[in-house]
Amino acid sequence: MTSPADPEPATVDVVLPCLDEAASLPWVLSRLPAGYRAVVADNGSTDGSAEVAARHGATVVAVPQRGFGAAAHAGLEAATADVVCFCDADGSMDPAQLPRVADPVLAGTADLVLGRRRPARGAWPPHARVANLALARMLRRRTGLRLHDLGPMRAARREALLGLGLTDRRFGYPLEMVTAASDAGWRVREVDTDYAVRTEGSRSKVTGTVLGTVRTIRDMRAVLYR
Repeated sequence: MTSPADPEPATVDVVLPCLDEAASLPWVLSRLPAGYRAVVADNGSTDGSAEVAARHGATVVAVPQRGFGAAAHAGLEAATADVVCFCDADGSMDPAQLPRVADPVLAGTADLVLGRRRPARGAWPPHARVANLALARMLRRRTGLRLHDLGPMRAARREALLGLGLTDRRFGYPLEMVTAASDAGWRVREVDTDYAVRTEGSRSKVTGTVLGTVRTIRDMRAVLYR
């Protein structure tokens, strides 16, 4: 793990799972609010993402185990702030909006806050939107939570998240976080966040293709019906 010198502790750490996002990282990292520190969990990038992240002041964690959940959880373990956010590194979400999800956690009015994506034109492929809706409905039946989106921009307290004992290391990790939080009696909230077209040259590893969507649904269904 490489880390720049921090003059003072961050208020919030931001975990950015990363696989070949060198094109988007400069913009993403430049948009972090004051007091928010980037933890880039690099999942085997071959485009120099780790070096780009380090040059722009991020703490970089090398994650050899492949999988979205593996990267996200390694970033969580490497974080040191009390409150941790998660955000995609592909430029589809504006890190300047991270306080929308972090502030309720910092204020103690919520335990887990998810960003409900409000997409710009062309930002969310139809197959991904339909899959997300179906998963939200299954999640509602499983937990009773009236959520509309399994938004990847989210926030919670680090130690509490680690205490959930999350085990999925693939695409089911975001859903497992919500189901485990619900089972633990957490206060789960949803707030609106913008969702834009990804940085040119970046492609979603989760729902950017129909095959990616199918893999995501498979992994998430496995979490729901354990």
